[in-house]
Amino acid sequence: MTKKLYKLMNWADVEGIVYAEEDDPHRLLGPHVRGMNTMIQFFYPGAVSAVIVIGKNRYAMELADEEGYFAALVPKAEKTDCYTVEVRMQDGQIKEVCDPYCFGPVITKKDTEKFNHGIHYNVYDILGAHPMKINGISGVHFAVWAPNAMRVSVVGDFNGWDGRFHQMRRLWDSGIFELFIPCANVGDNYKYEIKLKGGKTFLKADPYGNQAQLRPNTASVVADLSKFKWSDENWLADRKNFKPEKEAISVYEVYLGSFARGENGSYVNYRELAPKIISYVKEMGYTHIELMPVMEHPLDASWGYQVIGYYAPTSRYGSPEDFMFFMNEMHKHGIGVIFDWVPAHFPKDEQGLATFDGTCLYEHADWRQGCHPHWGTLIYNYGRPEVKNYLIANALFWINVFHADGIRMDAVASMLYLDYGKNEGEWIPNIYGGKENLEAIEFLKHLNSVIHKQKDGVITIAEESTAWPKVTEPVEKDGLGFDLKWNMGWMNDFTGYMHLDPYFRGQHHGELTFSMIYAYSEKFMLVLSHDEVVHGKSSMIGKMPGEIPDKFKNLRAAYGFMMAHPGKKLLFMGQDIAEFDEWNENRSVEWELLQYDQHKQMQEYVKKLNSMYREYPALYAEDNDPEGFEWINNISANENVIVFLRKTGKDKDTLLVVCNFANEKRTDYKIGVPYPGKYKEILNSDARKFGGENDINVRAIASKEDECDDREDSIRIKMPALSMQIFSYTPFTAKEKAEIERLKEEERQRKLEQEKLEQAKAAETEARKLADEAKEQAKRAQEEAKEALKRAMEEAKYAEELEKEARELEEEALKRKQESEKVKEEAKFL
Repeated sequence: MTKKLYKLMNWADVEGIVYAEEDDPHRLLGPHVRGMNTMIQFFYPGAVSAVIVIGKNRYAMELADEEGYFAALVPKAEKTDCYTVEVRMQDGQIKEVCDPYCFGPVITKKDTEKFNHGIHYNVYDILGAHPMKINGISGVHFAVWAPNAMRVSVVGDFNGWDGRFHQMRRLWDSGIFELFIPCANVGDNYKYEIKLKGGKTFLKADPYGNQAQLRPNTASVVADLSKFKWSDENWLADRKNFKPEKEAISVYEVYLGSFARGENGSYVNYRELAPKIISYVKEMGYTHIELMPVMEHPLDASWGYQVIGYYAPTSRYGSPEDFMFFMNEMHKHGIGVIFDWVPAHFPKDEQGLATFDGTCLYEHADWRQGCHPHWGTLIYNYGRPEVKNYLIANALFWINVFHADGIRMDAVASMLYLDYGKNEGEWIPNIYGGKENLEAIEFLKHLNSVIHKQKDGVITIAEESTAWPKVTEPVEKDGLGFDLKWNMGWMNDFTGYMHLDPYFRGQHHGELTFSMIYAYSEKFMLVLSHDEVVHGKSSMIGKMPGEIPDKFKNLRAAYGFMMAHPGKKLLFMGQDIAEFDEWNENRSVEWELLQYDQHKQMQEYVKKLNSMYREYPALYAEDNDPEGFEWINNISANENVIVFLRKTGKDKDTLLVVCNFANEKRTDYKIGVPYPGKYKEILNSDARKFGGENDINVRAIASKEDECDDREDSIRIKMPALSMQIFSYTPFTAKEKAEIERLKEEERQRKLEQEKLEQAKAAETEARKLADEAKEQAKRAQEEAKEALKRAMEEAKYAEELEKEARELEEEALKRKQESEKVKEEAKFL
């Protein structure tokens, strides 16, 4: 080596490059002006010679280190922003290499500052692997955040997975490392090799990578997301006016891995799945599909809920471009797509985010904050700006890059509570001593604010299973800012109620009606999701009591009640055809069941429910307004009957809903109605075409002024066992009203004549009664007179007898007196 060149060399730093321990290799490598010359240093392990090629000029490089470190001086006038190096390897092979260290930074200081403050919402455009051209040279720009690494290298197919080749530059104090690699191409597998200060070296997949190898392989794959030509601009434009609280939302939840399978049980490509799903969803009348997590994940059995590659659609079903095709086709056919998203936790797989740079970078260092004991996963550190930025930007990535129409956030409750799933001593209180995760709360508010600020009609949905307040209140009103919340309380109560034999349901009537007590505390979505048909819980048809026919009756009644109850709707695939087996991610939906009448009829029933749901605004437009619902009868627990109204602001839109959860049909059942008019049965779950016994109300039923359920008017209907019925309301026409008034007048006249006749009859009866009473009184008077005469005669006779007896006594007394005197006279003579 020439003396001049030797003096220009920083041998200590050269050693750092050779031993791959340098975090700013651009300080040495590449072109650097030295006086009147430009010094170029180049490191290519295994090379024995190197020649710089600039246009037609060639400059031999001097070997500075036998590991493959070279240096040379070229005239300052030479253009050194793009040159190649011709290297000869130990085996004699000649390679022409475009020096990655001749390119300046791609990421700006402003970019790093925004990222470090947690507000770089399109950071996915700069971090990760991005094909691009710099100075006319094609290559891939790589960038990763690993602040505690001593050195980070890109390793992959393009460099033999040797971390010495492409050592990355640390950008200021941001913790971001970047490098543009001209020899990298779309489709190359790669990882980041991270070296710690203690010398430990390990590999990590790209947290911002847009594609990954198919498991069990774990490398990231360079992808170009800019090639696909979207044609859903009309859908996106219309979506800006989408108001979820006022729209019909009926969601078909899909696990792409088991919606359909190949002949040998293999996964089906996104492009093949698209027409199959479109055909089915359009036929059934669903408005949206919700995809269980499509982000890359290593474990099939996790269903996608343990994500490794947050910025990569899973390779199980194809490439990112294939998935873009899938999304574009959905939108072309008027189907919205909601993404299931997991910001609550991530797995411990060694290629993933766990201890990413040798420290707890994405998670908390304290296990009491950073671990989910039940799931064996790690919890994000929502208080770290870069972690928060990673997640917020990820949601926006799926919205802006893949045109997602909604984000459903999994396990929100586990984010909100520091003690979620933990025992005493397993969690740390917040700064106020409470169990609320203040950092997660702020994260959710921040996320929803950013999403809704775009004003593009994208909705956010929370799977939140507690009574946390204001989940769907706007952030400016101190809410979390979600558009909808899964109603887990309704789901648990209702499925528990339906599982009971009808004989016992009366004792649990409150489980049927309780949801309306809190129905307006949030903006709810009613869900019968995948979680309810796995792990021994049985399929929906399996939950129903009774023999097979009764199971189908119960399920039809259940789905009908769900569709009529306030709240948006979600149903998991396979449940609309009444699969008996629990869901299994390793097999397809049992489409063969549709050859059997009962399953085909159930499918037709759900299709009809979706059709009616979209057709009648009363079933969705006022879901979140108490004026949109009204109980008619919620107290007939012994009968297992409930009756209610769904309404808009227009009387003519009113629907009367009748549910009979008893295994007993009722004829001539009297129901109070809100308005006089005609009530026509527009749905009956017992219709023959749905597999029922066709116990239906064929004709419209005119209400009558006959009080019932605290209503002046009522109707009488046939009510099948285990059924759900919907009646539409039509006001009487003027002609009908006139006829009704005429009939009423005739009835009034008839009643009046009847009253007069009855009054005459009553008067006649009264007169007869009075005459009879008079006769009776005369008869009684005559009898009394006779009796008085008789008594008088008897008394006279008695008086005569007394008088006679008195005379006789008087005569007797006189006689005795005379005898006494005679005796006295005779005594004188004696």
